[in-house]
Amino acid sequence: MRSILLAASALVYCTGACGGEAPKIPCAPGDKACVLKLLKDHTAKKLETWKTALAKPVMDRIGPAPAALVELIAMDNVANAFPNKPRSGKPPADFVADLRAAFNEMPEAVRNLLATRFAGIYFVDDLGGTGFTDQYVDAAGKPAGGFIVLDPSVLLQHTANSWAAWRDGTPFKPSANERLEETIEVKANDNRKNAIQYILLHEVGHVIAIGGPYHPSWNLKVEEIRSTREFPFFNLSWGVGGTPLRFETIYDPAFPQRKDIVYYFGAKIPGDQMVATYEGLEKTSFATLYSASHPGDDFAEAFANYVHVVLMKRPFEIRLYSYDKLVKTYTACWDEPRCAEKRAILGALLKN
Repeated sequence: MRSILLAASALVYCTGACGGEAPKIPCAPGDKACVLKLLKDHTAKKLETWKTALAKPVMDRIGPAPAALVELIAMDNVANAFPNKPRSGKPPADFVADLRAAFNEMPEAVRNLLATRFAGIYFVDDLGGTGFTDQYVDAAGKPAGGFIVLDPSVLLQHTANSWAAWRDGTPFKPSANERLEETIEVKANDNRKNAIQYILLHEVGHVIAIGGPYHPSWNLKVEEIRSTREFPFFNLSWGVGGTPLRFETIYDPAFPQRKDIVYYFGAKIPGDQMVATYEGLEKTSFATLYSASHPGDDFAEAFANYVHVVLMKRPFEIRLYSYDKLVKTYTACWDEPRCAEKRAILGALLKN
């Protein structure tokens, strides 16, 4: 899955790879059908490609993206009509140090889940988003694990709280009278490293979900999903229905804003509906508003928020203001009945 950022929010940023040529794709320009066919059997999606990385300690699976991975992303960009031309990246040493610290400070229970199926974290310039996670398959074609790609250029500018407030404000159209503030770290820990850590927890959640009983594969079209019975986490909130077929939630009739949740670009919800939107969210089992956008992000966000709040004892508070008056505060749901069943699944996974 891909986490998108507005191009306008990125810094002008170059590494030693800037100016290099993007990989050449053996398809005619704009030929999505050709690219999609090649993507299905791409070498970067095969376990064999990642065996060398998997043999290393987890903390050593970090570095510039190999050529096969850059080619995969370039093809994915064509398939999604993104104009970006990805290149292997080499971010500043202080950024790499922050990322390593963010990863190393995650709970051992999280890192243990990654030991045998996580191919690593790789850097790409002009990715077309802040993060990209995909799976690789074994010789039998079964999902075996995943990898994470990051574009450091869009992560250099934020501390934890500024990133969180920016992200969770993007579903709402700009308003002169309404604003959102967010705290995911106390003042002393409000730094770039902890912004990276929360982002990584979300992407790690995607990796852990690969091949697991949490939601259908994001590589399947909705019409290709034959059954959801084996996904108890998904079934707590989601279903497949409508014409054409789409993901729906059991809360949609009472939560009308849910269908208009779009993160990062194309905001659809008026700013004066922030409070109503979060009041609707409180009637669901979704941990965050981002969770309500897609089944894959439901699990990844729940995982990230649960680890952050329950395991790491970090704050999570969203404050909504209207005409400079605080009108609503939203906090983590893990001690509330509405999130109890998801908490039980995450607790069993993390042995907590």
